[in-house]
Amino acid sequence: MDVNGMQQQWDDFHRYVERRDVIFYYMGYFSQTIIAAMADAVKLRVEHVGAVALTRRKLFSSFIEMAQNIVHYSADSYEKEGHAEPSIRHGAVFISLTDERYYLHCANPVNADVAEKLREKLEHLRSLTIDEIKREYKEMLRAETPADSKGAGLGFLTMARDASAPLEFEFSSPTVDGTSMFYLRATI
Repeated sequence: MDVNGMQQQWDDFHRYVERRDVIFYYMGYFSQTIIAAMADAVKLRVEHVGAVALTRRKLFSSFIEMAQNIVHYSADSYEKEGHAEPSIRHGAVFISLTDERYYLHCANPVNADVAEKLREKLEHLRSLTIDEIKREYKEMLRAETPADSKGAGLGFLTMARDASAPLEFEFSSPTVDGTSMFYLRATI
């Protein structure tokens, strides 16, 4: 991995975070244990800022999906010896509140093949109406998990269903090793 290129991307992301009204921010390694601890912190922070119950549920479920996305797809991972799958992966997530709207953001490096799959899924979701998203969500619940999926395939659908605007995403230009920084934003 091109360390200077990745560091620049992280620095850009950090400056972006500093310009927002951030109520939760984490950048580092993600594992299931870390996600569980962050989930507790997110619940408390969102309650503290006064979000109503429905908004808290949507924020929480979208936060979990973003964190899981990092665990499944980040190209920056730490692997334990003797384990086939990386146990922790690097990324960043934050929640901001501006003008009564909550914004969930995440960023993590992804390999080129993953970037293309993510782009296809997200562009498809952006082409759907909310009713079509809900219908597709219900169909996915009944369907078998796709062979190439790290989960049930519901992550982006969950975020799109709960969002009040289409999901926004961007991929940075690839670094020397072919990875791109993947940015995702959901508005709740």
